[in-house]
Amino acid sequence: MSEPRATYRIQLREEFGFARAAALAPYLAALGVSHVYLSPILQAAPGSAHGYDVVDHTRVSEALGGEDGFRAMVARFREAGLGVVVDIVPNHMAIPAPESLNRPLWSVLAEGRASPYARWFDIDWEAGEGRVVMPVLGDGDVPTREDDVLRYHEHMFPLPDDHYRLAPWREGPNYRRFFEISSLAGLRAEDPEVFDRTHGLILRLVREGLIDGLRVDHPDGLAAPRAYLDRLAEATGGVWTVVEKILTGPEELAPDWACAGTTGYDALGMVGGVFVSPRGEGPLTEVYDGAVPFEQVAYEAKRQSAEGGLAPEVERLHRALCRVLPSYGTGELRDALLELLVAMPVYRVYVEPGEEVFPQTESVLEAATEAARSRLPAELHPALEAIVPVVSGKVGCTDAAAEVAVRFQQTAAPLMAKGVEDTAFYRWSRLVSRNEVGGEPDRFSVSPEEFHAFCGRLARDWPATMTTLSTHDTKRQEDVRARLAVLAELPEAWAETLRDLRSPDSPLEPDLEHLLWQTVVGAWPLSPERLAEYLTKAMREAKTRTSWTDPDPAYEAAVLEYARSIPAERVAAFTARLEPYARVNVLGQKLVQLTMPGVPDVYQGCELVALSLVDPDNRRPVDYDDRRARLTRLDAGEPPRDLDDEKLLVTSRALRARRPGPYEPLNATGPAAEHALAFRCGETVTVVTRLPVGLERGGGWHDTALALDGGPWRDVLTGVLHHDLRLNALLARLPVALLVPTEDRG
Repeated sequence: MSEPRATYRIQLREEFGFARAAALAPYLAALGVSHVYLSPILQAAPGSAHGYDVVDHTRVSEALGGEDGFRAMVARFREAGLGVVVDIVPNHMAIPAPESLNRPLWSVLAEGRASPYARWFDIDWEAGEGRVVMPVLGDGDVPTREDDVLRYHEHMFPLPDDHYRLAPWREGPNYRRFFEISSLAGLRAEDPEVFDRTHGLILRLVREGLIDGLRVDHPDGLAAPRAYLDRLAEATGGVWTVVEKILTGPEELAPDWACAGTTGYDALGMVGGVFVSPRGEGPLTEVYDGAVPFEQVAYEAKRQSAEGGLAPEVERLHRALCRVLPSYGTGELRDALLELLVAMPVYRVYVEPGEEVFPQTESVLEAATEAARSRLPAELHPALEAIVPVVSGKVGCTDAAAEVAVRFQQTAAPLMAKGVEDTAFYRWSRLVSRNEVGGEPDRFSVSPEEFHAFCGRLARDWPATMTTLSTHDTKRQEDVRARLAVLAELPEAWAETLRDLRSPDSPLEPDLEHLLWQTVVGAWPLSPERLAEYLTKAMREAKTRTSWTDPDPAYEAAVLEYARSIPAERVAAFTARLEPYARVNVLGQKLVQLTMPGVPDVYQGCELVALSLVDPDNRRPVDYDDRRARLTRLDAGEPPRDLDDEKLLVTSRALRARRPGPYEPLNATGPAAEHALAFRCGETVTVVTRLPVGLERGGGWHDTALALDGGPWRDVLTGVLHHDLRLNALLARLPVALLVPTEDRG
């Protein structure tokens, strides 16, 4: 099949495997997508809820239905005219319990460096004194010998134990991990043998025509992403491939990467930002009283992560650096290295030893160097200046220097993810709809001009990139963010509501208090169980008073008790006040995402109003019977009954009408022009309302009109034919319109 026109993301799990996914084929085809986008399908650890913890690359997951089930599902999809995109995980594989389920790992534990699989894993043999360090031990209990294995609770290890050492769970392992997760061991996908052995099954399914596209998980963890993508493109014949790459600030995807683009977090941030009023930044900052700048919060969180959870990775990099720069003291190199890592403004640069250094790489490292220099004492500046050429790949092509250049990048990426995304985002709560994966909380809003420029770049450089509003990794789903965006237009009302909701004897830290009430308002109605699960995760991710590794039960209990006393009636009343404006944002951002340049993805269930929070909340079962019934009613000509129906109408009609093509910004003229966002992409014209509170206060559209030649135009959402493009008529039924030209030009 050709590259996707639009995808629908399904999170597979044991209770929703290939057979149940196959049953959705008629519905998804009717919805208007071209491809079904599946979470990982290979054999994962027992009980896996997501599939990213692969234990066997040679088998399709038995829990999901095995290879026969996969083939049967693909056949059902093909009958409905649907292609298949599969998520693959090249960076790591699981260390399961029992460990014997991962045969390559078991071989390494049994044979050490002599194992034929020793080259698979990125193990620091020096740090482990020739053994693999396995941090599994708790307090008090001891392993027991049973037959020819060593058991420790659910863990199992081969005997004799010459090639591994069991360590306390707080001790870091000596293998590269996925972020700080010791149960996910990094793979050396840059090794051709490792690539071939871990990709063989997926490549066979591609060659057989059962897989039409790939989503590459976490390419930033790879030693050489560019070379990996080249190898993958060659092996697959160039099937449509996108990468889970988070771009920060002005960063752009490397132009020579052999892929169609990213999985869409850059689009998510731009779409969300254009529906936030810039006028709310000052007032909401004032409401968020006493806040330190986000930059400082992020710095402190990254520093804490570098010296805490990611310390083993930093120490391994430091030792490698000392071998390259032996004339400097180890202490001064460590201090300068830490500051440089923490100062990195993006996830990583793409230095591959012996290859050209891109200008973007140079500018990123220059910015990081300046930031690190400003924090370091003058006596450490020479060490910093010595480090930068090494990490940028400019110091020869020795193995030692190349190792430093690669490991610096592989360390910077998880440091950004854990320090910023998974820590600072939970510590700084001015407007949490902007605290999203790939987002920048201190970038309050996006202007229409910035949005149009972004879309123009996509259309020019990455026309087949993915766009999205929700994924399995987003901190909160798209319509939570759409509702919270209204707060930027109602900051005074929000401040008053906060004063009313907060208790003077609240046990919460101020940042958590702001996060709590925005979460409650954004995701309402919210059950006590869902809120408690979210708050527990938020508190522990923030790592201020409690954490996953050092929980404070008393503080957590006090917070959860406080959350149980939420005044539901007052929350519901304020949420009801937001709803008319949130409706505008919900429908507007969805239509924009589905019609802008790129390949739009709909995350499972988000064709209706999507109010889930961070995982596992966003992996909850989806009621497809309800969605089928709603779509059937709408297709029969019934008008929408509620916002769910309206969002489903917008989603299905936009997907069906989608025809990619050139991108052209369109302007509105008149007194309310700033409240319209419009563009032509291909044959369709998208018109949406933005900043609805301000529009209402200004008395509506008046005689504001869309500057668009030709006509008449038919709105595919309402079926209405428009000769006059004044917005009060065009947007009379819905706050959005999707126009196509008609043959009747009389």
